[in-house]
Amino acid sequence: MIFQYNWSYTNKFSNFERYRAQYSRPFSMTHISVASSPKQGALIACIPGIVLVTVITASAYGLRSLPFVSSLSPMITAIFLGMVFANVVGFSSSADAGISLAGKKLLRLAVALLGLQLTFVQLSSIGITGLAFAAAVVVSTLLFTVWMGRVLGVDRKLTLLVATGSAICGASAIAGANAVTRARDEDVSYAVACITLFGTIAMFLYPSLNILIGNAPETYGLWVGLTVHEVAQVVGAGFQGGEAAGQVAVVSKLARVMMLAPVVIALALIVAPRERTGAGRPALTQIVPFFIVGFILLVILNSTGILPEQLRAPIVTATPVLLTAAMAALGLGTSFTKLKQRGLRPLLLAFLASLYIATAGLLLVRLFP
Repeated sequence: MIFQYNWSYTNKFSNFERYRAQYSRPFSMTHISVASSPKQGALIACIPGIVLVTVITASAYGLRSLPFVSSLSPMITAIFLGMVFANVVGFSSSADAGISLAGKKLLRLAVALLGLQLTFVQLSSIGITGLAFAAAVVVSTLLFTVWMGRVLGVDRKLTLLVATGSAICGASAIAGANAVTRARDEDVSYAVACITLFGTIAMFLYPSLNILIGNAPETYGLWVGLTVHEVAQVVGAGFQGGEAAGQVAVVSKLARVMMLAPVVIALALIVAPRERTGAGRPALTQIVPFFIVGFILLVILNSTGILPEQLRAPIVTATPVLLTAAMAALGLGTSFTKLKQRGLRPLLLAFLASLYIATAGLLLVRLFP
């Protein structure tokens, strides 16, 4: 009996060991792998980076209470904060997935949602002449900047970012262009820094120059809207010429923003890698990026007025926040060392582009009032 008992006990213990070996030890791995799908795993991997981007985005908005920073767009503040954090503090590689998500997919979504801030009625208020001026300024500035970039020997993709930011709408246009050019983060940061510098100078310089030039309020507003880079800078400079000047400045600026869609499509045709399909034709998404299709459709939808304001208003409010988060992500991907390697020629290019658009816009509004 004693032998039988011991044998039974040993057999039970052996069964227990086999049970533990079969179920207990793999539990921590196989159970989790079954419970978590690849998509869930990828989403979880993005959390550290998204949290970091969120903190920098919130900081960019919080800093608006400071005197000098209040004059800057949160998008600009966010990219600089991201750069400083990445190069001074640093972060773990575990944040890379979330930062990449914010700098690419979130960026495209935010650019598409800009369409809800435009209507054809707004654009019609400056007339055919104003729209023609906007198209002329945008196209000529793009061509001039690309040509000058070649003369100065500036990297092609960086040149395109500077050209788009100068010609259309500053950081937002750079973000849209980068979605198809896929330039280095350092190029994006450099372009944004240049546009910020010369756009801020223009915001303070234009009102003083107009005293010497003597433009009428509407003419001054059209000049500001056609030539100053950022929307916030246009508002700052335009309304210093009075209410009428400010209103014209904003609308003419929106006309330039509308040019973002055709310009990005053109960039996709020229710059984006050609993915061959079928008989060797470029892929549809390379010719017309989906986020630009969304932008155009949302402009049309917003122009019809059928979208409830209760739905539209929160989206319009959230769009600059999303763009700010995307800029924070791009800042986090920027290296000061690589930025320094770009040299001063892109800065000179941005200065010449800003000088050109200011002069071309002034000639248009003066010669064809």
